[in-house]
Amino acid sequence: MKLTKKSHSCVRLEKDGQVLVLDPGAFSEEDAALGADAVLVTHEHPDHFDEGRLRAALEADPAVEIWTLKSVAEQISAAFPGRVHTVGHGDTFTAAGFDVQVHGELHAVIHPDIPRVTNVGYLVEGGKLFHPGDALTVPDHPVETLMLPVMAPWNKISEVIDYVREVRPRRAYDIHDALLTDLARPVYDRQIGALGGAEHLRLAPGGSAEL
Repeated sequence: MKLTKKSHSCVRLEKDGQVLVLDPGAFSEEDAALGADAVLVTHEHPDHFDEGRLRAALEADPAVEIWTLKSVAEQISAAFPGRVHTVGHGDTFTAAGFDVQVHGELHAVIHPDIPRVTNVGYLVEGGKLFHPGDALTVPDHPVETLMLPVMAPWNKISEVIDYVREVRPRRAYDIHDALLTDLARPVYDRQIGALGGAEHLRLAPGGSAEL
């Protein structure tokens, strides 16, 4: 399985000639969802869900389908009947030939005064990769590659480190990093790498790795 990092929290997975894209939001490239056979969206915040990017992918290829939670599905399903699937915690499905399990229910707390929206994470190919969206969800399944949200209004580095320790992946790749400046990246790399207990890696947008 090939992993390609797009900007912020968007990643592209390729296997057996099929493409699965996760979270092509407004902080990602305009064409982030184009060329996908299927798209997964973790929650409704615009840096993860951008209706224009999804519509472009769905209109470009009538075979493209989306799996997401209710709050996102309600915004786009009417225009593409039968192609937008609503999922929640505990569900399993196959998208573009990838086996997917759904884990999690709520977005991490930004502030107690801000209502929490729903959020799901996606465990792909039996634990080969886990994308948690905007939450520190620990799936009840071993994880080989963790997509690690490193910089957000809802987290701090001690929580990021403890999350890696709790999930115990073989490796962790940075996501949710559009707000992280180049000046700060070495600090995050050093501390997460030294304290997380797993190999800590980072791909620049457009960079790829074989999993």
